[in-house]
Amino acid sequence: MTSTAKFVSGLVLALSVCTPGTAQPARPLDSSPVAQVRADRSWEYGPFVNFGNGIGGDRSKYWFFAAGGQIGKILTPPIHAGILSGQFEYAGNIMPFWQAYTPGPHNQSFVFKGQTYTYPVGGGTYTGASITPVIFRWNFLTHSQRVQPWFQGAGGLIYTTHKFPPDILVPHGTPGATSVWNFSPRGGVGIHYFTRPKRSIDVGVNAVHISSASLGDRNPGVNALWQIQLGYTYWK
Repeated sequence: MTSTAKFVSGLVLALSVCTPGTAQPARPLDSSPVAQVRADRSWEYGPFVNFGNGIGGDRSKYWFFAAGGQIGKILTPPIHAGILSGQFEYAGNIMPFWQAYTPGPHNQSFVFKGQTYTYPVGGGTYTGASITPVIFRWNFLTHSQRVQPWFQGAGGLIYTTHKFPPDILVPHGTPGATSVWNFSPRGGVGIHYFTRPKRSIDVGVNAVHISSASLGDRNPGVNALWQIQLGYTYWK
């Protein structure tokens, strides 16, 4: 090849590189929806609903329903730790609609120092709102193009318009000595199923404990609660 031909070939190559519109942004080799979210360390936000019931004794007759929205951000690149490899995400949610459905007012027996006493106990539907400002989530690394599994730990606060859970009635006929404020630590597992890029259907199962931390004179709490969460997430 002559020097002139070499010069022309080099000029054509340089122009092809510098011409606007020819350069392509770097993308991961695996361009699946899960891989894109992982590479971008995306934000997530969207609506969800929760439903579930208590476990053990009379708490198995308690049912719960809530609706709200969640927002989160993947904070780290993939961290490699064998089967636990994944990414850390911080999130929070708010549930402006929160309800507990309990048996109606009734008489209930209590044992105190070997003696059995029967007292009237409150009950019915309890309405309030909840906020969970702390959700620590671990998104596992996966080879799947559409499924992103995770597990999480979280802590929240519930406010109800009447003291919850229902307890022994005081003379005015309202549940006595519990609290309108309760804490709700929880932990659970779930998946994001991507229906298309940056859109996913979400399913999770959480174990929740509801307790006032003795803000009232009595703290009977709801010792165990299973809760299913269904949501739809937008990724950005």
